[in-house]
Amino acid sequence: MVAGVALGVTLVFTFLLTGNGLGASGAFARTTAWLGGESAKANAYLGAFWQNGHPLNSWIVWVVVGVFLGALLSAVNSGRFRWKVEGAAAIGAGKRIATAFVGGVLAGFGSRVAAGCTSGLGLSGGATLAVSAFVFLALFFVTGIVVSRIMPKGA
Repeated sequence: MVAGVALGVTLVFTFLLTGNGLGASGAFARTTAWLGGESAKANAYLGAFWQNGHPLNSWIVWVVVGVFLGALLSAVNSGRFRWKVEGAAAIGAGKRIATAFVGGVLAGFGSRVAAGCTSGLGLSGGATLAVSAFVFLALFFVTGIVVSRIMPKGA
């Protein structure tokens, strides 16, 4: 319950301070625009991230960097940092990495088509009572249940 309240308070302050909700997919799109450089500027989709200056000049990019660094430092500090591929024993490391990569690409594509990621739609959209957030969350969980029944154990 404490974590839920803390997340709610964080979300309220995020709306008040930035005018936006929480989410991560925008940070990845902005990073892609930056990595694409001049060719990204000419792209109809990625060029928009260059309109208001450098794509990395956005608070959400630095939130994602901070989350990554904080998690890394926490894992190292606690002695729990390990390099391993989860689920490799069941289907093999190569197949597991390929499956995770394809799933990540599909999730990333879906988040950009939907104009938001799971946290953006689920948290921020749900907090503003957006119908699209509740439709997304329902389909997200149903899809997760269906895929979990199809995939081999440990994948």
